[in-house]
Amino acid sequence: MPLPRSLRPRAPRMRRSLLPPGCDQRRGCVGVHPPTRPGRGAMSGDMVDGPVVDGTPGDGPRGAEGTLEVERLSVRFQVDNSWIGRIRGRSGEITAVDDVSFTLQRGASLGIVGESGCGKSTMARAVVGLVKPDSGDIRYGGVRLGAKRSRRQRRLIQMVFQDPGSSLNPSMTPRRVLSELLRVHDMVPAGDIGDRCEELLDLVELPRRLIDARPRHLSGGQRQRIGIARALALEPEVLIADESVAALDVSVQASVLNLLADLRRRLGLMLLFVSHDLAVIRHVSDEVIVMYLGGIVEHSPAAQLFDVPRHPYTKALLASAPRLKQPTAAEPPIVGEPLSVLSVPAGCRFEPR
Repeated sequence: MPLPRSLRPRAPRMRRSLLPPGCDQRRGCVGVHPPTRPGRGAMSGDMVDGPVVDGTPGDGPRGAEGTLEVERLSVRFQVDNSWIGRIRGRSGEITAVDDVSFTLQRGASLGIVGESGCGKSTMARAVVGLVKPDSGDIRYGGVRLGAKRSRRQRRLIQMVFQDPGSSLNPSMTPRRVLSELLRVHDMVPAGDIGDRCEELLDLVELPRRLIDARPRHLSGGQRQRIGIARALALEPEVLIADESVAALDVSVQASVLNLLADLRRRLGLMLLFVSHDLAVIRHVSDEVIVMYLGGIVEHSPAAQLFDVPRHPYTKALLASAPRLKQPTAAEPPIVGEPLSVLSVPAGCRFEPR
């Protein structure tokens, strides 16, 4: 009779260094490691939870082959298909994300911008695995990330959510939040979990005395830093920030954005930043994707998009942003109401406006 899953022996997992690539202190961090539990041998090489696939990215923190590829991604949702919904004309299918493709290189930052309801958050949730796509491929390092991902694949991409208050358990301290992640995913030996939690607080520039504070005793910026530390606890390759500074004060926004930029540089993270704020996108992004009604209307380097926008919708978005000195020739305002996602026009989505 086979053992229950909870009683099966678990393979140890090697701890990876969060020091930047090329750092002299990284030597010896990866390779042969001491046993994580008494009675177990030393570890070497790549130990994963699921089956090994040819082309799986190396276990080094930032492998040279690390590239996130999204190809023709589409996400659809069914609306009310009851007979009452059909009578009221509310039945059908919503295409929240339609044929979206992009590539994110190691250490790069990609901004996703667009008005509310354009599908940017749904696309980000599909990439992280919270929403099942209806079509398209998501690959990391040449390996396809399907709907059912191994534990190691789930660790590759982590997310920082918009509201730091609702994304944290009000009864759990930062120590409990981080230690639970480290224990469940077997990131470090049990005896090192406490030290690792304090290291994560240092990484997001929080004082260690807050490690046992309740979320209600923390400010919005401090709670968001705990959310960032929670995402970094699993040592991801890709960090997705979904409107992660929208609920913060402007002064706090700047400090959190600078922290994300510093972490991206130090850890070699790929950063996928979702926002409706053009100024924020310009500050953190190397490239920018502009979405409208679930599709991409423009994709270009950040400097080019803000200096020489090509699509009329992009021009209208930039013209609507407040600025100290208004240009002499202002872009005409967008007329008409945003179209319903139930009736997306053929061809250019922006043409009716």
